[in-house]
Amino acid sequence: PLNPMPLKSKPKILITNDDGIHSAGLWALADALSDLGQLTIAAPREQSSGSGRGLSPHADGRIQNTTLRINGRQRTGYAVGGSPSQTVSHAVLEIMPAPPDLVISGINYGENLGNSITLSGTIGAAIEAAVLGIPALAVSLQMSQADLLHQTPAFDFSSAASITADFARKVLAQSLPEEIQILKIDIPEDATPTTPWRITRLGKHSYYETISDRQGPLEEPYEFRWRCMDDPSKLDAASDIYTVMVDRMVSITPLTIDMTARIDLSKYENQLRD
Repeated sequence: PLNPMPLKSKPKILITNDDGIHSAGLWALADALSDLGQLTIAAPREQSSGSGRGLSPHADGRIQNTTLRINGRQRTGYAVGGSPSQTVSHAVLEIMPAPPDLVISGINYGENLGNSITLSGTIGAAIEAAVLGIPALAVSLQMSQADLLHQTPAFDFSSAASITADFARKVLAQSLPEEIQILKIDIPEDATPTTPWRITRLGKHSYYETISDRQGPLEEPYEFRWRCMDDPSKLDAASDIYTVMVDRMVSITPLTIDMTARIDLSKYENQLRD
């Protein structure tokens, strides 16, 4: 288990997201971390959900100082003309005088579970941090489809922010093991700061299922609909999906950016050469 240790000096923390610089989840995170470290807030200028680790060729790369009034306190944020992944690169390479000790991406509107996570800009930002050699947390809060789609400004992120701050402190005090680059944290919508947590595996199913109900010609504009998985009967109880959906616990999934299949490579090479 991760056990917190006292921090010797205030670390440098970059917080970002994929929901944009004015997201309530980002602001709640900034408020919860205000006493933990030296914060830099940099987020995409526009809503960028579903962008994965994309490097948009249409991004203008403009960085604008933005005054944010968070819980009665003015803070400087940086609105970046780019994807979540590009935002992290701009922040680390151009905005911050030195690389951060930790990048935290979130708090995302909506959970990121199972093999749907590669769609997520929240995850994409964390992966970019990991590629730059910086440990990262990717934090998402479960919510209804309506709240997710409408980015409900009044949604309560306070419990999720408290949980995130606890894990940020633990990771800063201990650092991540060499085999782990990202902790993916998914929080049930009814969680409190004392909701128990569990280390999980990434579910092997698509949590967000794509639906096609196109009625008109293929040539006409169309946007897929989607729905969340609603049948957990085939899920591994140790998975992130089951932990959040069924057990209503906080899911902590250690991720690595090494996507090499865990097999005996020489054995498989011999099989292919036969």
